[in-house]
Amino acid sequence: MTRTRSSRKAAAPPAEAVPHAMTDDMVQLLTPSGEVTDAARLPDPDTQRHLYRLMRRARHFDERAWVLYRTGRMGVFPPYGGMEASQVGTAAALTHEDWLFPTYRDTGAALTYGLPIPQTIAYWRTSPHGWAMPENLKVLPFYIPIATQYPHAVGAALAEARRGTSNVAMAFIGDGGSSEGDFHEALNFAGALNAPCVFILQNNGWAISVPTRAQTKATNLSRRADGYGIPGVRVDGNDVLATYVVTREAVERARRGEGPTLIETVTYRVKPHTVADDPSRYRTADDTAGWDEKDPVVRLRTHLLAQGHLTEEQDAEIVREIEAEFEAALAEADAYPEPTPAEIVNHVFAEPTPALRRQRAELLAEEGQ
Repeated sequence: MTRTRSSRKAAAPPAEAVPHAMTDDMVQLLTPSGEVTDAARLPDPDTQRHLYRLMRRARHFDERAWVLYRTGRMGVFPPYGGMEASQVGTAAALTHEDWLFPTYRDTGAALTYGLPIPQTIAYWRTSPHGWAMPENLKVLPFYIPIATQYPHAVGAALAEARRGTSNVAMAFIGDGGSSEGDFHEALNFAGALNAPCVFILQNNGWAISVPTRAQTKATNLSRRADGYGIPGVRVDGNDVLATYVVTREAVERARRGEGPTLIETVTYRVKPHTVADDPSRYRTADDTAGWDEKDPVVRLRTHLLAQGHLTEEQDAEIVREIEAEFEAALAEADAYPEPTPAEIVNHVFAEPTPALRRQRAELLAEEGQ
């Protein structure tokens, strides 16, 4: 019997069948207009102001990075403007005893966790002065490969458990990365071994130029946790208060030895994939319609002003402090000495391999040292 290959092609799902939208099954504490939906779960006013300041600080870095890139003072940078709540609200739930595994788009999370601004600038300048992470921070360099950070985070979490600590590991991924095998293997691995992990899945609508609806028929990515026997939570990723509360609960659960959680933060990549990208080539105004009105910084500011937790004068002072901090950090980064070629091999392994030693010796010889 002869078998022939079918010429039929699977029909792509219509755009309206698999929306990237905010639905009723999602945790939300503040509406886009700043109105409270669940007062009982709100963090205290001091925490709300702290989260607001962290978001303003993260946004300022993102905005200044664009300027630095366009004036030749920064390398290609993946902007995250509009996703501050997703990154700040998650990373703010950690302590410096915990682990952070960021993707290339999670500069806001790394800054929130404590990565110094001068070093962050140096990293995105591709300078060796930004390659080695601070010894007092358990943060990994920004992951460029997709999804490899998830199994690494499980390993770090299991190591902490074996040491008898209550420390957790938090790893980030995008909606596109959640289709990678490493994502699923890590969730299964963590669930089976009860690893103290918090997995953050930032569903920002796009995997470079591919919309979420084109890569999966699933409309609730947090449900992927069900297949691995772990909790999954979907949260409004433009609501920093809801994101923080949900993440804090997951972190505390992991600390108690109750295992991992997958958190899907529903947000949107309003900016290009990188500063060198042109999103108008693959998405339309209809794709991005309505997301500016969901701005996370404006949302929390509106709430804080309405509740009397923040005044216009205090807000202006926060902005002045953030601007001054960044300019001082930029001056420090500008003062770093020019890197030498041999520095490219200095931070590959804690103990250099014989091959790296030979390469370093060759580079030094070329430099006349």
